[in-house]
Amino acid sequence: MRSLLFVPGDSPRKMEKASTSGADALILDLEDSVSPSRKAEAREHVAKFVAGAERTFPAPRLIVRVNALDTGLTDDDLTAVIGARPDAVLLPKAGSGADIQDLGARIAVVEAEAGLSDGCVLIHALMTETAAGLLQAGSFAGKSKRLSALAWGAEDLAADIGATSNKDESGHYTDVFTMARSLTLLAAAQSGVEAVDTVFTDFRDMQALKLECQAAVRDGFSGKMAIHPDQVPVINAAFTPAAEDVERAIKILALFAAAGPDAGVLSLEGKMIDKPHLRQAERIARRAGLDPATLPAMEDVDGE
Repeated sequence: MRSLLFVPGDSPRKMEKASTSGADALILDLEDSVSPSRKAEAREHVAKFVAGAERTFPAPRLIVRVNALDTGLTDDDLTAVIGARPDAVLLPKAGSGADIQDLGARIAVVEAEAGLSDGCVLIHALMTETAAGLLQAGSFAGKSKRLSALAWGAEDLAADIGATSNKDESGHYTDVFTMARSLTLLAAAQSGVEAVDTVFTDFRDMQALKLECQAAVRDGFSGKMAIHPDQVPVINAAFTPAAEDVERAIKILALFAAAGPDAGVLSLEGKMIDKPHLRQAERIARRAGLDPATLPAMEDVDGE
């Protein structure tokens, strides 16, 4: 997923508009953008939207950001929305891998009650919104097969540690926030999941957004969160790989598909490739807006 657009869960109009924004995923928000008095209403709107939305590719994936585990609101969020089968739940203020285990168990219960297959709803986590999440970055790996993405956030972390700003006078992140960004990349790599870059809050400054996206691509992020639909085209353009990279990814996917599930080391154009190359090819295909599951049928590839 290249672009993940936040949408307030209490606004059906904004959700419908966001569905045509071109974003690869919508983050339907039940947390910060919804006031306490509108939480119940937002749950109803999100559940109805997810249940009625187009779900076939290339329709955007639907992710619901629930309220943090320590709010006492998470279970009501899950009960309201899991039956509609969102693609994933985004957990804010994730403090450790134990929180991922906790959320996974709660989702499993509601899935079973809704008659859904176990594991069909994945987990994304915002792991840097608290000091605890940063200090426990290495604990997220291996805690749940549901975990599919780790993201970092700079705004809540500033509040948690008492920082007056997360950037210096030149507009660059200060040391603590640079560390949070780096730890997210490392934790995602350790966990074998996607790393998602934080939002860019000045939604009118597209040139600065472009530069931040380019830095994220360079460093290994697979996508970036957005707070405004106008940011989506800039993010998608930055995270869409070059045509030659896409062509090679398609060849790798086709080669592994032909070799079968037990394939180990293969040869492509005189070079050895293995499972890490396959995972990278899948990431490139998704960033290109393609469905990796359909690519092997697109091209007949010989290993040599």
